[in-house]
Amino acid sequence: MRLMRVGATCGALALAVGGHQLAFAQTKAADFDQLMAMSEGALEGEIGSRFNEGLAASNSSELISGDDPRYLWALETKAQCGIALGYLKSSTKDPVSIGKCARAYELMQMPPMPSAPIVAAPPTEPYLPEQCKNEVVGIVFFEFDSSEVPAEAAQTINFARDNYRQCAWRSFTVTGHADRSGSDAYNLGLSEQRAEAVANAMASAGIPASMITSSARGESDPRVATDDGVREPQNRRVEITVR
Repeated sequence: MRLMRVGATCGALALAVGGHQLAFAQTKAADFDQLMAMSEGALEGEIGSRFNEGLAASNSSELISGDDPRYLWALETKAQCGIALGYLKSSTKDPVSIGKCARAYELMQMPPMPSAPIVAAPPTEPYLPEQCKNEVVGIVFFEFDSSEVPAEAAQTINFARDNYRQCAWRSFTVTGHADRSGSDAYNLGLSEQRAEAVANAMASAGIPASMITSSARGESDPRVATDDGVREPQNRRVEITVR
């Protein structure tokens, strides 16, 4: 029964302390040679001392609760040194059990190998569909001196309506612009009317009005730079941006 229990312990060691197997194989032979050179009486005292240390370590709550590999080597030390003591009782120096006792005793005293640091994966940006990545989601162009939303603007407005949930857009800003034909004051008022017209069309299409804010820039922010008084279709517009 003793031999079966020792075999089971060895099997557990092989599974649980893989990182120590290299150290096990590299154990110096000097300790073994010194043990074998001792008289039987001195050797029995040394092996007995190692058995007692293994016994104490195998009962250590610190090693047991800490999942420390030295606990398993303590069990091996106790087992192999106990076998060696049994042989010495009959005046026999068993080199196999003495060698295993020496090796287990050495490994029992080795501090556990430090765990590799856990490196956190870099944060990943949430996936966004391609249509969600632009801040400007649409531009509505107007006829000269008009604030009437053209029919073709429906496609732009419906795009905003159909995507604001899946894109997690929290608000829309509609900004009205005018070209440089006319006075600054008149163009500012006209751009306000254009922005309000687009905002109303978006609300009518199903976008909550609470999400829509309108503003006006008049002729101060042209899409195409022109001289004063020049009519430019690209500048008569409302830009829809999201946040």
